[in-house]
Amino acid sequence: MASNSYPIKHIVTAALLAVASPLPLAAQESVDEMFALLQEADPEEAARIEERIAAAWSKSGSPAIDLLFERGSRALEAQDPVAAVEHFTAVIDFAPDFAEAYHGRATAYFLLDQTGPALDDLREVLVLNPRHFGAMRGLAIILEQIGDTETALEVYRRVLAIHPHLAHVAESVTRLEQELEGVPL
Repeated sequence: MASNSYPIKHIVTAALLAVASPLPLAAQESVDEMFALLQEADPEEAARIEERIAAAWSKSGSPAIDLLFERGSRALEAQDPVAAVEHFTAVIDFAPDFAEAYHGRATAYFLLDQTGPALDDLREVLVLNPRHFGAMRGLAIILEQIGDTETALEVYRRVLAIHPHLAHVAESVTRLEQELEGVPL
């Protein structure tokens, strides 16, 4: 990838860290209920619901796995994608059904300009968690970078169907629609 993609890498990393930061969950609120609330929420409430969804997704059910996952997340925060790949790979080795580990590793691979492995991990996230709007957004970003604008637009639209309050995604949809219609930016 070209070096001009550097700022987008920081945006993707920040998005991952925002999505992966654990927050307390309401005791009996399921992820399904949170997704239902997300559809009707105003943008401010949607941000809080997104945080609760991310917190639910970032828990593996094992304190040891959660510790390894946290180390991977901290490595991303420290802008050390090599260490992040190592930690997330360890999580995947022990908990191959933990979608967030694949998402974290995909982000680290993206930062390392390893598009193929990043795409493989994003695919695995979406197999394990088809509503993972963060993984979908990452996939759309990569698709856009490799020139598959039409598919990127389709994926961005799917993200908005799941999480209608992601302003950056809505802006990407508008921008790509204009590009595909031949309207100058």
